[in-house]
Amino acid sequence: QVQLAESGGGSVQAGGSLSLSCSASGRIYSSSVMAWFRQTPGKEREFVALIRWHSGSVLYADSVKDRFAISKDNPGNTVFLQMNRLKPEDTAVYYCARGSRYSSDRTDYFTWGQGTQVTVAS
Repeated sequence: QVQLAESGGGSVQAGGSLSLSCSASGRIYSSSVMAWFRQTPGKEREFVALIRWHSGSVLYADSVKDRFAISKDNPGNTVFLQMNRLKPEDTAVYYCARGSRYSSDRTDYFTWGQGTQVTVAS
């Protein structure tokens, strides 16, 4: 079974940038959808962005649109999240996930990474 591992989290000042990576331990099938979610204590895990592995079609949450960019490296089985103009409210643990539906619903994803912390200071 494919496992996912996030990297690239850290601390940054508001207005700064961070880049996250998610590496899969095996091949990501073309029918897959890869996504990023985030979660803060006491809140539900929320959708950030997704990318269809075959076509590259993307979808963003309104809160990150025009600031974040999701991309992929098919041969490397890696998905990226470039985060620009970060805000304190972007502070969260960011999770990579794999599913098979073009969906922002976390219940449609069946493989999850361990998460990486992103902290944005004001």
